[in-house]
Order: sequence, then C-alpha cells, then structure tokens
Amino acid sequence: MSRRTERLASTIQQELAQIILRDLNDPRLTGLPSITRVKVSPDLSIADVYVTIMGTPGQKTAALNALRHSAGLMRTKLTHSLTLRVAPFVKFHLDEDLKKELELLEVLRKVSEENAELDRRRSANDAEPKGSEPE
Repeated sequence: MSRRTERLASTIQQELAQIILRDLNDPRLTGLPSITRVKVSPDLSIADVYVTIMGTPGQKTAALNALRHSAGLMRTKLTHSLTLRVAPFVKFHLDEDLKKELELLEVLRKVSEENAELDRRRSANDAEPKGSEPE
C-alpha cells in the first residue's frame, strides 16, 4: 500500500466511525460495530471496511446488512468530509481475523496448561525415592 492509500484508509476509518456513532439510527445496529481496519484499492475506487460486531450471529448479520444498506449515505458524507472529488465505494465485511486470533490464543492456552501438567508429573516422578538396589 502506498503512503497515500494508507493515510486515506486511516482517515476513512475515523470518519466512518464518527458517521456510525452520530448519523446512523438503524435499529438493526444493536451492538456497537467497531471498524478494525480499512483497505483502499490502489486506484482509490473501493474501500473495504472490516468490522467486528458483538452479539449473536443473527445480530451480526443484521448489523452488517444495516451497514451495507447505509453505505451510500456514508459515501456521500465521506465525499463532503474528505474533500475528494469522488469518494471510494464502501464495502463492509465481517472481520474474521479477530475470531481466528481468539481461537488460536485458546489453543495456545490449552497447550500451555497441558505442558505444565506434564512437567508436574515428570517432577513428581523424579522426586519419588527409588527403591534400594540389592548388592
């Protein structure tokens, strides 16, 4: 990503967060959606916005549909706030990376617990006095 697209992505992320907080009154947005990252295409025509939404899978789907439904309004507001001739098309996606990270951390925690248990068993076996050997 070039420096310009990185700066634009960061600015879009901040502006969209403000628009979602202030201007969207959709009842489907029950959980507060968090924008985790924005990727802007090299030609600045598309902005892929990744969001995480707390709630049940049904609530996540409803909130994502609400965001997709209001993408046109957000694009119009972005055009005015960013002083761009043409704002990029906004596409919303659920960010599954966070979910994968949490699952990976859970697996690592389980492995750590199993290793600690094995270490305890080994040290307990080593500490047991060995029977005296006959001469």
